[in-house]
Amino acid sequence: MAEPCALVALALDAALGWPDGLYRRIGHPVGLFARIIGACEGRWNRPERSFGARRALGVLTLLLLLALVGSTGWIAQQLLLQHLGGWGWLAIALLAWPALAQRSLYDHVRPVARALAEGDLPAAREAVGRIVGRDTAALDEAGVARAAIESLAESFCDGVVAPAFWLLLLGLPGAWTYKAINTADSMIGHREARWRAFGWASARADDLLNLVPARLSALLLCLAGRGGWRTLWRDAGNHASPNAGWPEAAMAGTLGLRLAGPIAYDGTMHDKPWIGDGRSDAGSEDIRRALHIYAGACLLLWLIAGSVAWAL
Repeated sequence: MAEPCALVALALDAALGWPDGLYRRIGHPVGLFARIIGACEGRWNRPERSFGARRALGVLTLLLLLALVGSTGWIAQQLLLQHLGGWGWLAIALLAWPALAQRSLYDHVRPVARALAEGDLPAAREAVGRIVGRDTAALDEAGVARAAIESLAESFCDGVVAPAFWLLLLGLPGAWTYKAINTADSMIGHREARWRAFGWASARADDLLNLVPARLSALLLCLAGRGGWRTLWRDAGNHASPNAGWPEAAMAGTLGLRLAGPIAYDGTMHDKPWIGDGRSDAGSEDIRRALHIYAGACLLLWLIAGSVAWAL
């Protein structure tokens, strides 16, 4: 039953995104996850506690989140199938729709390209600052463009392929359990001293759940971009994450760019390796090409979801 749900959820997200009116009225489910994680972190991640105690409490936080989200998703799915019969799958698709971010990601990256094309670097920095965690105030045009392209590639996995993959595999509880873990990783799964112990479980769980989707994302981007394979195989490991380097390397290869490299966070420069061996002087046209490849990769994902639905 998850197979047609995934296809319909992808179509709804591509057509509508998550409308501003809905967001203003009811927010977004990820906001609930964030409040739960934030409450646990504020109560349990105290500096006076030992490293081991904070790690154990981080594990407990993740387990509580998974129990709440997974059980709610499973119960909702069973009730819908039981009471709505043949229409239950459509209701499940509606509940899975907010777990995807195809339209939102496109709509957040496109303004960066537009601002750069108009020569408005401050506006481009502001726009890219909404989608990346690095320092953006001193980025030049090429730095802004590379940041937008890197975020597009990595978020293709986190925001589109991974939730669709887990929706296909495990239905509604699969999609929303993934989103809960991914939210926890983005909030507490960091290596800084404050979160290293408490966020350990969330970071490792996110790494595990993205192993297959990250590689599938890279495959789809190379197919949509008709190339990039050599860069993918060579540079996918040039990233601190075991997964993020795959879609980034695929995008770098298809565009003929160098991505990643030295990046500043909170005023500190981090000497990260480059991904790709092409140009580093990216611009607005490269972002537009990346968006075109992204759209093609999303269409390929639709074909996969449709093929699985037809076959099963």
